Amino acid sequence: MSTSLKDLLADYTMPAAPELVRDEGDGVLRCLSCAHRCKIADGKTGVCRVRFNRGGEMRVPAGYVAGLNIDPIEKKPFFHVLPGSDALSFGMLGCNFHCSFCQNWVSSQALRDDRAIAMPDQVSAQRLLDLAVKRRTPLMVSTYNEPLITADWAVEIFKEARKQGIICGFVSNGNATPEVLEFLRPYMDLYKVDLKCYSEDNYRQLGGKLSNVLDTIGRLKQMGFWVEVVTLVVPTFNDSDEELTNIARFIAGVSVDIPWHATAFHPDYKMTGPPRTPIDTLIRAYDIGKNEGLKFVYSGNLPGYVGDRESTFCPGCNAKLVQRYGFSIKENRIADGKCPDCSTEIPGVWKINNQKS
Repeated sequence: MSTSLKDLLADYTMPAAPELVRDEGDGVLRCLSCAHRCKIADGKTGVCRVRFNRGGEMRVPAGYVAGLNIDPIEKKPFFHVLPGSDALSFGMLGCNFHCSFCQNWVSSQALRDDRAIAMPDQVSAQRLLDLAVKRRTPLMVSTYNEPLITADWAVEIFKEARKQGIICGFVSNGNATPEVLEFLRPYMDLYKVDLKCYSEDNYRQLGGKLSNVLDTIGRLKQMGFWVEVVTLVVPTFNDSDEELTNIARFIAGVSVDIPWHATAFHPDYKMTGPPRTPIDTLIRAYDIGKNEGLKFVYSGNLPGYVGDRESTFCPGCNAKLVQRYGFSIKENRIADGKCPDCSTEIPGVWKINNQKS
């Protein structure tokens, strides 16, 4: 299956954006779409397996989806972006990590794991835009696999979506380069980062570097993206007080306004040993985040079991502003980006972008 899928995907490609490739001479190309910065000889691929050098030209994924849905924006999760709105969510194949607990492994590990058999469906950028317009989705998000490795085509889509006033974003592992973020910024406003742990050793097990992800979070904030951070809390992997404190402290050091989602793990893919995340662990993570000064901390994936820890509270007067149950919005009292009770500004994206350019 992997061989035939590889051949099929080779046809669903386009030349890489010039901003994301550098000629190293002698037919060798340097990929700049993620922090691996793969040096790729003719006939070879990068770590992601989907960006490759063909005759001195970098070819990258385009013209298909492996996943396409209209999702609530809370599912991404973005909690401070148009609560209750739908997002056209699309994903492709491949990843630059190989997380053993990946919950989208069927698409993300394609070409790396023979059991990952998600297949591409041909679609044009215009067709995706038409669908978003038809369904009146104010948001469009590249998700399911790692969008950095398919950033070139995402920008082709987002360029047109932005003209229609659609707000665009990535759901990503954050293994980015400054070059790819500069490439994305004119067409994107939202960026959710998975901060998977706070250990270089554990990040190496996943195929990445902690320092690269931390650098990305800081840079995203500096560049004016709306950033939310998610940590899947995995028992025995990243659930110690020390690790959770380090994560929360780092985020607070970038900005106390960044929402942190501590979400529940369930056994999946290659990590079937640890149990599901206990409710008490999510509550402990929530308390740690608050103690470190984060204004907005959320417990995820266990709706109804974590009290009001799914809801948004005003950091000024503690009024409940957005009441959630899972992906559902029960009440949203935010008015013009402010608390209606004390006028404290609540950071986020609260208005549909009606500016079409």
